[in-house]
Amino acid sequence: MAKNLVIVESPAKAKTIKKFLGSNYKVEASMGHVRDLPKSQLGVDIEKDFEPKYITIRGKGELLKNLRKEVKKANKVFLATDPDREGEAISWHLLFSLNLHDKKFYRITFNEITKNAVKNSIKEAREINMDLVNAQQARRILDRIVGYKISPLLWKKIKKGLSAGRVQSTALKLICDREEEINNFIPEEYWSLQAKLKDVKSNDEFTALFYGKNKKLKITSKDQMNEIIKNIQNKEYIVSDVKENERIKKPLMPFITSTLQQEAAKKLNFTTSKTMKIAQQLYEGVDVKGKGTVGLITYLRTDSTRISNDADKTVKEYISSNYGEKYVNTGNIVSNKKSNVQDAHEAIRPTYIELFPNDIKESLSRDQLRLYKLIYSRFVASRMMPAKYATKSIKINVGDYRFNASGSVLIFDGFLKVYNNTDENEDNQKIGNIDKDSKLNLEELIDKQHFTQPLPRYNEASLVKTLEENGVGRPSTYAPTISTIQKRGYVSKEKKSIFPTELGEIVNDIMEKYFEDIVNVKFTAGLEKELDEVEAGIIQWKEVLRKFYPNFSSTIDYAEEKIGKIEIKDEVSDEICEKCGKNMVIKIGRYGKFLACPGFPECQNAKPLYEKVEGVTCPKCNGQIYVKKTKKGRRYYGCENNPDCDFMTWNRPTKENCPKCGTIMVEKGKYLKCNNEECNFSILKQNDEKE
Repeated sequence: MAKNLVIVESPAKAKTIKKFLGSNYKVEASMGHVRDLPKSQLGVDIEKDFEPKYITIRGKGELLKNLRKEVKKANKVFLATDPDREGEAISWHLLFSLNLHDKKFYRITFNEITKNAVKNSIKEAREINMDLVNAQQARRILDRIVGYKISPLLWKKIKKGLSAGRVQSTALKLICDREEEINNFIPEEYWSLQAKLKDVKSNDEFTALFYGKNKKLKITSKDQMNEIIKNIQNKEYIVSDVKENERIKKPLMPFITSTLQQEAAKKLNFTTSKTMKIAQQLYEGVDVKGKGTVGLITYLRTDSTRISNDADKTVKEYISSNYGEKYVNTGNIVSNKKSNVQDAHEAIRPTYIELFPNDIKESLSRDQLRLYKLIYSRFVASRMMPAKYATKSIKINVGDYRFNASGSVLIFDGFLKVYNNTDENEDNQKIGNIDKDSKLNLEELIDKQHFTQPLPRYNEASLVKTLEENGVGRPSTYAPTISTIQKRGYVSKEKKSIFPTELGEIVNDIMEKYFEDIVNVKFTAGLEKELDEVEAGIIQWKEVLRKFYPNFSSTIDYAEEKIGKIEIKDEVSDEICEKCGKNMVIKIGRYGKFLACPGFPECQNAKPLYEKVEGVTCPKCNGQIYVKKTKKGRRYYGCENNPDCDFMTWNRPTKENCPKCGTIMVEKGKYLKCNNEECNFSILKQNDEKE
């Protein structure tokens, strides 16, 4: 019989750990938290110095009963929940729920689920870190007070089902502020002038940009442009200066939570929640053919780019043997560490460098493989030499004006061998052997009118980046924050861009007017800093609440008195209710938008709201094409006449037909592709073609 009991959060993690420990260990899962504040009430006694009231989470009774049986059989109990505040709090709650005070119990943590890490953690077992627990308690109770005090106010004044929270309200404000900037933006006209030139001697062609005279000149009108072109007509293009240099491009550091979310959004088109879900699977363990269940990456919630000495040594040996010694970065690799970085864990990296993505691809799902490849290549690249470019910049005199041209040639690929993060806008034109005083032939002058553009709307990646830069939230909060404001109907997404809904703007207006501190970026970041100080043992956790609550409480009372009832009219659709003939209205429910009859409760007709694919009809029956979702939430495109018409495609259909076989064309990344699997015709989309 096993003498030792190890408790983790998930069955997947338990399965991975079991194979590292002998028959003396039994591994069980708590399935996450076992105690929490009650949902039906505030659960915090403010009069008794913010004392929390924890209860067993509904549905966890039987699980705890079984765990208590295992505890009785064991000589020692090891609490092996995740190595962060949340994991420490789960262990602390297990201590109470399983009555471990009279048992030999230990807290163990590991940043990666490997044999060495797990066995070493048992050797280094410790007590529960109450500073970590208290930092989690302070955050949980702070967020509970904010949510449970403001949310009922929103229900009463606007509509039921709304919520407010520290981080989500700040994120909503950022989105609303950006939308206001866009709406108030006044475009300004400007012009650019390019000269396509050819060297008389070498016949090399390149493009130069208009600069001005002694200083840069901004061209703001067609008349100004015409005057410049008139002044340089029939003038010689003579090289006045040539500078040659070398430029290095350093590799990026290994991923932290926020940069992984941003890069996965950019390169893999993943949402933040999808990235975290798949990364969790890779961390807890995947069944790899011939090796059993293996934890493939280190802990996924981190804000540190640090890696262990062993990992550093191993990856450099790998680089040397696979790419050559000249690719190994032997210098001191230092990141720009920010003041709000907790640095509790390593960066996100592969646990076994020898498990090359392509070697285990049969054991991974498509999305698991793509994310693992991204993490793997970024980590390897971070320990490789910088890329090196030979650069050349030239100044060209044309009468009283000057043009500039620059170009670069890659002379050593370095880390780009495994991880390409070059910007498409980088100037990589080649400028040949051009000497000072060389004469150039003008091939073409290209003048273009432009207008300044407002900052783009946030997408998930840029919102995460902004939250991180401003110190709002922590790695574990970004994905749930974005999911929450979408579920509440405060924001919508269109082609990745996030914009506020009418409801979101109303809620934000109330929050800004009455709860300025809650939505203030600096205030929220300041609270995060105080939570970090609780974790460091600098201040007591209840001190954070004592300092926050009095002003917040008086603000709630003031808002209750001043805010009048706000009516939000449902958006009327052109869909007619087949039961009573009224125009159906668009409502927001738990799972998003749906159509409902305004005659409720007399008429209770309701149905899903599908987004139309404008201008595209079904190739089989000419019905309208809608964006639909499978039961598992995967998006597809189907005909309105389903089930009578079975047309569907996973890729967005277009108005175009394949010139080869006549089948409807669909969007696939940068390409338009024939929807007929037997026809391989594809073409680059027009807006993706390089000018």
